Amino acid sequence: MSSVPIRHKGYELAPREGFSVSLFITVADIERSARFYEKVFGGRVLSRGDSKGASGHIEIANTWLIVNVGGGPTPDKPTITLSVPADPDKISSFLNIRVADIQACYELWKSRGAEFITEPTPKYGEIRCYIRDPDGYIIEVGQSTDLVYG
Repeated sequence: MSSVPIRHKGYELAPREGFSVSLFITVADIERSARFYEKVFGGRVLSRGDSKGASGHIEIANTWLIVNVGGGPTPDKPTITLSVPADPDKISSFLNIRVADIQACYELWKSRGAEFITEPTPKYGEIRCYIRDPDGYIIEVGQSTDLVYG
């Protein structure tokens, strides 16, 4: 298996109307993170940031990931400091990817260098597993098994 099909519906990072949602993560190295998300998930790197502090942007399926190095307070967030996770085993949020075929994704993404914490495991009406990215963030990969649409 060399690919996992992704339907592209023309999502836009900068919407012409309404709004879009992106995930921002603080990383140690923008280029390293961009390569990881590009290689493992087939993401499309839209920008790699710059030496003046601009962030990198990666399109992954129907969403965008913004990556930037940490730093201290700024005028628009005067009490906030951004940093990579101090302890990768203590987290408060994670990226969640829903897939149609978890085994195919597991095999493909593992072959591309993803480091899975466990193999896909049945739990709560789904099958799921987790990947660690280069900065220690975890990414849940899940396939619903009991989901009913209605």
